[in-house]
Amino acid sequence: MATLRWSVLLCFILAVPLYAENPPSTMRSRAEIRLDLLGPITLPSPDSSAAAVPATVELSGRKSVGLAAIYSLILPGMGELYAGGFGSGKFFLIAEGALWMTYAGFQITGDAMRADARSFAAVHAGAQAAGKDDQFFVDVGNFASTADYNEKRLRDRDVERVYDPALGYAWQWDSETSRIAFRDQRIRSETLYNDRKFVVGVILINHLASAINAARSAISHNAGLGSPLGDLRVDASLMGSMASPHGIMLTLTKGF
Repeated sequence: MATLRWSVLLCFILAVPLYAENPPSTMRSRAEIRLDLLGPITLPSPDSSAAAVPATVELSGRKSVGLAAIYSLILPGMGELYAGGFGSGKFFLIAEGALWMTYAGFQITGDAMRADARSFAAVHAGAQAAGKDDQFFVDVGNFASTADYNEKRLRDRDVERVYDPALGYAWQWDSETSRIAFRDQRIRSETLYNDRKFVVGVILINHLASAINAARSAISHNAGLGSPLGDLRVDASLMGSMASPHGIMLTLTKGF
Protein backbone atom coordinates (compact mmCIF):
# COMPACT_ATOMS: atom_id res chain seq x y z
CA MET A 1 0.00 0.00 0.00
CA ALA A 2 3.01 2.30 0.49
CA THR A 3 3.64 2.10 -3.27
CA LEU A 4 0.06 3.17 -3.98
CA ARG A 5 0.33 5.99 -1.46
CA TRP A 6 3.42 7.49 -3.06
CA SER A 7 1.96 6.96 -6.53
CA VAL A 8 -0.96 9.19 -5.59
CA LEU A 9 1.40 11.92 -4.37
CA LEU A 10 3.65 11.59 -7.44
CA CYS A 11 0.68 11.95 -9.81
CA PHE A 12 -0.40 15.07 -7.94
CA ILE A 13 3.09 16.60 -8.09
CA LEU A 14 3.38 15.90 -11.82
CA ALA A 15 -0.08 17.30 -12.60
CA VAL A 16 0.33 20.67 -10.90
CA PRO A 17 3.21 22.01 -13.06
CA LEU A 18 1.06 21.61 -16.16
CA TYR A 19 -0.42 25.00 -15.44
CA ALA A 20 2.65 26.44 -17.16
CA GLU A 21 1.19 25.31 -20.47
CA ASN A 22 -1.79 27.58 -19.86
CA PRO A 23 -0.48 30.81 -18.29
CA PRO A 24 -2.97 33.19 -16.68
CA SER A 25 -4.69 35.51 -19.10
CA THR A 26 -3.10 38.92 -19.53
CA MET A 27 -5.69 40.30 -21.96
CA ARG A 28 -6.67 43.83 -21.20
CA SER A 29 -10.25 44.59 -20.32
CA ARG A 30 -12.13 47.87 -19.92
CA ALA A 31 -11.37 49.39 -16.54
CA GLU A 32 -12.43 52.51 -14.73
CA ILE A 33 -11.16 54.15 -11.57
CA ARG A 34 -13.37 55.14 -8.66
CA LEU A 35 -12.18 57.63 -6.08
CA ASP A 36 -14.35 58.15 -3.01
CA LEU A 37 -13.15 61.15 -1.02
CA LEU A 38 -15.59 60.95 1.91
CA GLY A 39 -17.99 63.52 0.53
CA PRO A 40 -17.90 66.23 -2.08
CA ILE A 41 -14.74 68.05 -3.08
CA THR A 42 -14.96 71.80 -2.41
CA LEU A 43 -13.18 73.93 -4.98
CA PRO A 44 -13.02 77.76 -4.77
CA SER A 45 -14.69 79.71 -7.55
CA PRO A 46 -13.58 83.13 -8.83
CA ASP A 47 -16.14 84.83 -6.54
CA SER A 48 -14.81 82.81 -3.53
CA SER A 49 -18.03 80.78 -3.31
CA ALA A 50 -17.71 77.02 -2.77
CA ALA A 51 -18.77 74.51 -5.38
CA ALA A 52 -19.39 70.83 -4.67
CA VAL A 53 -17.67 68.54 -7.17
CA PRO A 54 -18.30 64.82 -6.71
CA ALA A 55 -15.36 62.51 -7.42
CA THR A 56 -16.80 59.46 -9.19
CA VAL A 57 -14.16 57.92 -11.44
CA GLU A 58 -15.08 54.21 -11.34
CA LEU A 59 -12.81 51.12 -11.26
CA SER A 60 -13.81 47.71 -12.63
CA GLY A 61 -12.11 44.64 -14.10
CA ARG A 62 -9.52 44.19 -11.33
CA LYS A 63 -9.51 41.02 -9.21
CA SER A 64 -9.10 40.66 -5.47
CA VAL A 65 -6.01 38.59 -4.67
CA GLY A 66 -7.38 37.59 -1.26
CA LEU A 67 -10.76 36.59 -2.65
CA ALA A 68 -9.12 34.46 -5.34
CA ALA A 69 -7.08 32.65 -2.69
CA ILE A 70 -10.16 32.06 -0.50
CA TYR A 71 -12.13 30.64 -3.42
CA SER A 72 -9.40 28.11 -4.15
CA LEU A 73 -9.02 27.22 -0.49
CA ILE A 74 -12.70 26.26 -0.55
CA LEU A 75 -12.59 24.49 -3.94
CA PRO A 76 -9.34 24.24 -5.93
CA GLY A 77 -9.59 25.85 -9.34
CA MET A 78 -12.38 28.27 -8.46
CA GLY A 79 -9.99 31.06 -7.50
CA GLU A 80 -8.24 30.70 -10.85
CA LEU A 81 -11.62 30.78 -12.61
CA TYR A 82 -12.48 34.01 -10.80
CA ALA A 83 -9.08 35.52 -11.67
CA GLY A 84 -9.25 34.52 -15.32
CA GLY A 85 -6.59 31.81 -15.04
CA PHE A 86 -8.65 28.62 -15.23
CA GLY A 87 -6.20 27.23 -17.76
CA SER A 88 -4.02 26.35 -14.79
CA GLY A 89 -6.81 26.02 -12.23
CA LYS A 90 -8.48 23.15 -14.04
CA PHE A 91 -5.59 20.86 -13.13
CA PHE A 92 -6.13 21.53 -9.44
CA LEU A 93 -9.85 20.86 -9.87
CA ILE A 94 -9.17 17.59 -11.70
CA ALA A 95 -6.68 16.60 -8.99
CA GLU A 96 -9.30 17.36 -6.33
CA GLY A 97 -11.82 15.05 -7.96
CA ALA A 98 -9.26 12.28 -8.43
CA LEU A 99 -8.10 12.52 -4.81
CA TRP A 100 -11.62 12.30 -3.41
CA MET A 101 -12.31 9.30 -5.63
CA THR A 102 -9.15 7.70 -4.26
CA TYR A 103 -10.29 8.44 -0.72
CA ALA A 104 -13.68 6.87 -1.41
CA GLY A 105 -11.98 3.84 -2.96
CA PHE A 106 -9.87 3.29 0.16
CA GLN A 107 -12.93 3.71 2.38
CA ILE A 108 -15.17 1.32 0.44
CA THR A 109 -12.48 -1.33 -0.01
CA GLY A 110 -11.44 -1.07 3.64
CA ASP A 111 -15.04 -1.47 4.84
CA ALA A 112 -15.60 -4.51 2.63
CA MET A 113 -12.33 -6.13 3.69
CA ARG A 114 -13.01 -5.53 7.38
CA ALA A 115 -16.53 -6.98 7.09
CA ASP A 116 -15.16 -10.07 5.33
CA ALA A 117 -12.48 -10.52 8.00
CA ARG A 118 -14.99 -10.34 10.84
CA SER A 119 -17.30 -12.77 9.09
CA PHE A 120 -14.34 -15.10 8.71
CA ALA A 121 -13.61 -14.80 12.46
CA ALA A 122 -17.23 -15.61 13.27
CA VAL A 123 -17.09 -18.81 11.21
CA HIS A 124 -13.62 -20.06 12.18
CA ALA A 125 -13.32 -18.73 15.75
CA GLY A 126 -16.89 -18.18 16.91
CA ALA A 127 -16.16 -14.48 17.56
CA GLN A 128 -19.26 -12.28 17.86
CA ALA A 129 -18.88 -8.94 16.10
CA ALA A 130 -21.93 -7.16 17.58
CA GLY A 131 -20.93 -4.46 20.05
CA LYS A 132 -17.20 -5.10 19.73
CA ASP A 133 -14.56 -2.46 19.08
CA ASP A 134 -11.50 -2.69 16.84
CA GLN A 135 -9.22 -3.62 19.75
CA PHE A 136 -11.23 -6.78 20.36
CA PHE A 137 -10.52 -8.00 16.83
CA VAL A 138 -6.85 -7.08 17.18
CA ASP A 139 -6.77 -9.43 20.18
CA VAL A 140 -8.72 -12.10 18.32
CA GLY A 141 -6.08 -12.04 15.59
CA ASN A 142 -3.19 -12.23 18.05
CA PHE A 143 -4.39 -15.03 20.35
CA ALA A 144 -5.71 -18.51 19.65
CA SER A 145 -8.48 -18.26 22.26
CA THR A 146 -9.98 -16.13 24.99
CA ALA A 147 -8.26 -18.32 27.57
CA ASP A 148 -4.83 -17.66 26.03
CA TYR A 149 -5.52 -13.94 25.92
CA ASN A 150 -6.77 -13.73 29.52
CA GLU A 151 -3.81 -15.75 30.77
CA LYS A 152 -1.45 -13.24 29.18
CA ARG A 153 -3.34 -10.29 30.70
CA LEU A 154 -3.28 -11.85 34.20
CA ARG A 155 0.39 -12.65 33.85
CA ASP A 156 1.04 -9.00 33.04
CA ARG A 157 -1.25 -7.95 35.93
CA ASP A 158 -3.47 -6.12 33.47
CA VAL A 159 -6.76 -7.28 35.02
CA GLU A 160 -8.82 -4.45 33.55
CA ARG A 161 -8.33 -5.83 30.03
CA VAL A 162 -9.47 -9.37 30.82
CA TYR A 163 -12.43 -10.51 28.68
CA ASP A 164 -15.53 -12.17 30.16
CA PRO A 165 -16.60 -15.04 27.84
CA ALA A 166 -20.09 -14.94 29.38
CA LEU A 167 -20.60 -11.44 27.93
CA GLY A 168 -19.89 -12.53 24.37
CA TYR A 169 -16.12 -12.02 24.41
CA ALA A 170 -15.26 -15.59 23.59
CA TRP A 171 -13.34 -17.09 20.64
CA GLN A 172 -11.42 -20.23 19.80
CA TRP A 173 -9.67 -20.57 16.45
CA ASP A 174 -10.13 -23.86 14.63
CA SER A 175 -6.51 -23.69 13.38
CA GLU A 176 -3.44 -21.50 13.47
CA THR A 177 -3.71 -21.08 9.71
CA SER A 178 -7.17 -19.51 10.08
CA ARG A 179 -5.98 -17.15 12.78
CA ILE A 180 -3.06 -15.92 10.67
CA ALA A 181 -5.30 -15.52 7.62
CA PHE A 182 -7.72 -13.37 9.65
CA ARG A 183 -4.93 -11.27 11.14
CA ASP A 184 -3.40 -10.56 7.74
CA GLN A 185 -6.76 -9.55 6.27
CA ARG A 186 -7.51 -7.29 9.22
CA ILE A 187 -4.12 -5.59 8.87
CA ARG A 188 -4.73 -4.99 5.16
CA SER A 189 -8.04 -3.31 5.94
CA GLU A 190 -6.40 -1.09 8.56
CA THR A 191 -3.70 -0.16 6.06
CA LEU A 192 -6.41 1.07 3.69
CA TYR A 193 -7.90 3.20 6.46
CA ASN A 194 -4.49 4.69 7.18
CA ASP A 195 -4.07 5.47 3.48
CA ARG A 196 -7.20 7.63 3.71
CA LYS A 197 -5.33 9.93 6.09
CA PHE A 198 -2.50 10.23 3.58
CA VAL A 199 -4.97 11.17 0.84
CA VAL A 200 -6.53 13.81 3.11
CA GLY A 201 -3.07 15.30 3.56
CA VAL A 202 -2.57 15.49 -0.21
CA ILE A 203 -6.03 17.08 -0.56
CA LEU A 204 -5.03 19.81 1.88
CA ILE A 205 -1.81 20.39 -0.08
CA ASN A 206 -3.87 20.65 -3.27
CA HIS A 207 -6.11 23.33 -1.70
CA LEU A 208 -3.11 25.33 -0.50
CA ALA A 209 -1.25 25.05 -3.81
CA SER A 210 -4.36 26.12 -5.72
CA ALA A 211 -4.85 29.12 -3.38
CA ILE A 212 -1.27 30.26 -4.04
CA ASN A 213 -1.71 29.78 -7.79
CA ALA A 214 -5.04 31.67 -7.72
CA ALA A 215 -3.39 34.60 -5.95
CA ARG A 216 -0.67 34.63 -8.62
CA SER A 217 -3.34 34.53 -11.34
CA ALA A 218 -5.11 37.53 -9.79
CA ILE A 219 -1.84 39.46 -9.52
CA SER A 220 -1.00 38.63 -13.14
CA HIS A 221 -4.48 39.66 -14.25
CA ASN A 222 -4.25 43.00 -12.46
CA ALA A 223 -0.75 43.63 -13.82
CA GLY A 224 -2.04 42.96 -17.32
CA LEU A 225 -4.59 45.72 -16.94
CA GLY A 226 -1.84 48.24 -16.34
CA SER A 227 -2.97 51.74 -15.43
CA PRO A 228 -6.67 51.89 -16.42
CA LEU A 229 -6.39 55.51 -17.49
CA GLY A 230 -3.05 55.20 -19.20
CA ASP A 231 -0.47 57.71 -17.92
CA LEU A 232 -3.07 59.69 -15.98
CA ARG A 233 -1.88 60.73 -12.53
CA VAL A 234 -4.24 61.78 -9.77
CA ASP A 235 -3.04 64.01 -6.90
CA ALA A 236 -5.00 65.50 -4.03
CA SER A 237 -3.99 68.31 -1.70
CA LEU A 238 -5.62 70.19 1.14
CA MET A 239 -6.60 73.83 0.47
CA GLY A 240 -5.96 76.14 3.39
CA SER A 241 -4.47 74.96 6.64
CA MET A 242 -5.14 71.96 8.83
CA ALA A 243 -6.79 74.26 11.35
CA SER A 244 -8.93 76.05 8.75
CA PRO A 245 -9.31 73.93 5.60
CA HIS A 246 -11.13 75.37 2.61
CA GLY A 247 -11.46 72.19 0.63
CA ILE A 248 -9.49 69.61 -1.36
CA MET A 249 -7.78 70.31 -4.64
CA LEU A 250 -7.78 67.39 -7.08
CA THR A 251 -5.14 67.53 -9.81
CA LEU A 252 -5.25 65.28 -12.87
CA THR A 253 -2.06 65.04 -14.92
CA LYS A 254 -2.02 63.27 -18.27
CA GLY A 255 1.26 62.36 -19.95
CA PHE A 256 1.60 62.37 -23.71
